[in-house]
Amino acid sequence: MPKQELEEIRVKITDLDSQLLTLLAERQALTNQVAETKIKNHIPVRDQTREEQLLVRLIKKGQEVGLDPHYVTQLFHVIIEDSVLNQQAMLARWANPSSEKPLNRVAFLGDKGSYSYLATQKYFSRRAGELLEIGCQSFSEIIGKVESGEADYAVLPIENTSSGSINEVYDQLQHTRLSIVGELTHPIKHAMLVATDTDLSKIKTLYAHPQVFAQCSHFLAELGNVEVKPCDSTSAAMMKVNELNSSSVAAIGSEAGGALYGLKAIKSNLANQKENHSRFIVVASDSVKVPLQVPAKTTLIMSTVQKPGALVEALIVLKENQINMSKLESRPITGNPWEEMFYLDVEGNIEDGPMQKAMEKLRGMTRYFKVLGCYPVEEVSPTKVAAVNALME
Repeated sequence: MPKQELEEIRVKITDLDSQLLTLLAERQALTNQVAETKIKNHIPVRDQTREEQLLVRLIKKGQEVGLDPHYVTQLFHVIIEDSVLNQQAMLARWANPSSEKPLNRVAFLGDKGSYSYLATQKYFSRRAGELLEIGCQSFSEIIGKVESGEADYAVLPIENTSSGSINEVYDQLQHTRLSIVGELTHPIKHAMLVATDTDLSKIKTLYAHPQVFAQCSHFLAELGNVEVKPCDSTSAAMMKVNELNSSSVAAIGSEAGGALYGLKAIKSNLANQKENHSRFIVVASDSVKVPLQVPAKTTLIMSTVQKPGALVEALIVLKENQINMSKLESRPITGNPWEEMFYLDVEGNIEDGPMQKAMEKLRGMTRYFKVLGCYPVEEVSPTKVAAVNALME
């Protein structure tokens, strides 16, 4: 009898889940209509005052039916983020009609299961057209695929919250004619993956990408006498462990990626920082136009004149035009000892007046200046609800 009762409850839950999915699809269709209205009337994608009012109303309504305010807030943060990203994607398609293709050929590092593969899947899930995946073994090969016309886009990891900037990618950007057309931040959850039933004490050899080893250095130090073998990508590491099929070898990668190779996790959360994220950029042969309604980021590269305070003077130009710089990275200039090329990420659209004024001035005071790309900001910051604590009292 208890088993039959449990099954009846599960059937009701399954039915409710189906209803929820239908309602979410209806809601998404309505937000697409909102995006069309915003396109016609040049209205910004986000209205955080309205978002806060919406969340306050939903929290109150949730309390009336016995739902925890934090549960309601987290749930609708995800829904709002999805709505914002879908609206931005619609605006991007409207502003760049020639960029819509029936097939998106995308080059990335590794093969199926690599973090770059997962990031590629995530980014292009919101883009029209089918996805053709082109796995590569090096960053130079990835760039080369797009430069030669064999791929339309490349997805490249640029920095990680644990191991920092990926210098090789910055060096590739210094010499390519490609433009940055997009970005995304993807959570990196490292796990120890094995092909057979085994445990941690039996592992003698670990395979992973060098960046992964750097991000899990604390765990590796605690692990003790285990040989680490670098691979070109996390997918290559997982393929190796699948091929060896031994109880003494393991790979470090994502559980989702490992599942594609029949691997299972015996230990999770291996990164030094538990909030471990990688930022990826998307590059293409042609730049994109970012509508002014969409939050934009611009990546610049410049070399300053060789005099004291030259970099400071350049950065003051950004301050004078109220442009926020989110990243500054320096890399050596090949063939010019002790000279640096500076990469800057700034918040702003090159179509906007302050950005145009700043760039014009920077071009006149630097030895070398180039815009690597202006692209939509994909990271949607959660709307803060100042009243949430009061509502819980």
